[in-house]
Amino acid sequence: MELGSLDFLKQQDLPAGALYMVATPIGNLGDITLRALHVLSSVDGIACEDTRHSAALLQQFGIHKKCLALHAHNEHSASQTVLEHLAKGERWAYISDAGTPGVSDPGARLVDAAQKAALRVIPIPGPSAVSSAISVSGSVMLNSEGQFQFLGFWPHKTKERELILRDICESKKTSIFFESPHHIRETLLLLANSLEGDRQIFICRELTKKFEQLISIKANEISAWIEAHQTLKGEFIILIEGRPAAANEPVDHDALMRWANVLSPFLSSKEIATVLSQILGIAKKDAYQIALDAKAIGEEK
Repeated sequence: MELGSLDFLKQQDLPAGALYMVATPIGNLGDITLRALHVLSSVDGIACEDTRHSAALLQQFGIHKKCLALHAHNEHSASQTVLEHLAKGERWAYISDAGTPGVSDPGARLVDAAQKAALRVIPIPGPSAVSSAISVSGSVMLNSEGQFQFLGFWPHKTKERELILRDICESKKTSIFFESPHHIRETLLLLANSLEGDRQIFICRELTKKFEQLISIKANEISAWIEAHQTLKGEFIILIEGRPAAANEPVDHDALMRWANVLSPFLSSKEIATVLSQILGIAKKDAYQIALDAKAIGEEK
C-alpha cells in the first residue's frame, strides 16, 4: 500500500483539548490500526500505563512523543496532570499495556475526570482480547444468544472467588474472565469440580501471538486436558457457557417484556400472546398480560 493512499487520514478531525483513548495490539503488532497510528503521531502527549513498555511500541512505528506514566498507583495525580494539558487546548492520548484502555486496565478514572471537567473523550477502537475471544468461541456463545458478562481478572481471595463462581454456575449468560499462567491450573480444576460436566468451556491462550492456542472442551474434560499439558505458559482468557434453562423453569419477566415490546408495533395483544405462548411455552393467560403491559408502555411513550 503506497503512502499516498493513506491521505484520507490527514482529513480526519482531531479536536483540540480532547483525550483520545487508543487501543493497542494485545500481542501482534500488525493489529495496530491506521487511525491509532495517526492519532498517536498527532497528539501533544501520550499517557501510558507503563512508559517503558509503551516506548517499545511507539519506537516500532517511529513515534516520538512526550510520555507520562498513568497507572493504578498514580491514576488520580497523573489524571490531573493530563487534564491541565487538555485545558490548555492540547491533544493527549492514553494507552494501556495492551488492548483497549479501561477494560481491566487503568483509564476509567482518567476518563471520569475528563468528563467531569467537561472535556471531550474520543474512543479510538481496535484490539480487545474479549471481543477477539468471543469472535472465535462458537458454541459457547450460542445458548446465551450473544449475551455475556465480563468478570475481569479471576480473583484469588477465597470469598470473592466463591461469589464469582456461584454467579458463573447460576448465570445463563456466557461468563468471560482473564487468568494468569501462575494460577490457571488451579482455576481450571476449580471450574471442573464446580460446573456441570457438560458445560462448554473455551480456553484462549496467548491470543494473536506466535503460540496462540484455542481449546473448546467440556468441564468434565478439563482434568485430562491439564494432565496432557504440564506446562501452561502465557496469558489466558476463559469463556464459560451460560447455564441452560431447565425445562420447567419460568421465563424471565424482563426477557418476556423485551419480546413483547419488539412485537407490539406490529401485532395485536392477542397475536403477541399467541407468539409468546407457542415459542416460549408460557401459559396464554400470562402471555396475554405481558402483551397488555407492553401495549400500555407503548401508548405512554
